[in-house]
Amino acid sequence: MNTRGLLDQLLKSGQDLLQNKAGGVPNKGASGSSGGLGSLISGAGGGALAAGAMGLLLGSKKARNVGGKVAIYGGLAALGVIAYKAYGNWQAQQGTAPKTEPQTLDRLPAAQVEQHSQAILKALVAAAKADGHVDERERQLIEGEFSKLDNDQELQHWLHAELNKPLDPTDVARAASTPEMAAEMYIASVMLVDEENFMEKSYLDELARQLKLEPGLTVELEKQVRQASV
Repeated sequence: MNTRGLLDQLLKSGQDLLQNKAGGVPNKGASGSSGGLGSLISGAGGGALAAGAMGLLLGSKKARNVGGKVAIYGGLAALGVIAYKAYGNWQAQQGTAPKTEPQTLDRLPAAQVEQHSQAILKALVAAAKADGHVDERERQLIEGEFSKLDNDQELQHWLHAELNKPLDPTDVARAASTPEMAAEMYIASVMLVDEENFMEKSYLDELARQLKLEPGLTVELEKQVRQASV
């Protein structure tokens, strides 16, 4: 299952989301979308398709609030860079030199990047469900958009299972096999969650606990997302 390429496209899709939100031309042939979602699904091309998938994951209301945060990422490697920077700042605040350099996904061989990618995509899907907007119809639309991006049947089955699971931060956290992976999953979740929404903020707080992130590191990860969003 190749989640790396799909996730990279999703993380690069923020510019398309913002462009469409600001009045870009949507794909006139797009069907099956309603409300504000239609305007998020633009013409052909990987970036536009990824923006459509991300727009559906976010929901039209959230896309307006969160699009700017999505747009900061130049793709998968940039997420690793942000995690690495947060680790460095947190360790400096503690006054301790790191015993080993953080192995964030921008510093890993391809096989390990794939493992990190699957964990991050799992976190993204869960964060999208945190406000309760993903119902059966939305799930079908999301799966349809993802199938346009990547027709890998194994990936489609995995996505279907993740979308249909009850929201459970404990289950999400189990995907993190290293502290760095936990940090990257948390960054991705912060990126998608509207922290002014009580349900979503509660989910984020519980996810941080289940990921066993140190409170100081959690604060630094959130700070790095905010700074990158400016």
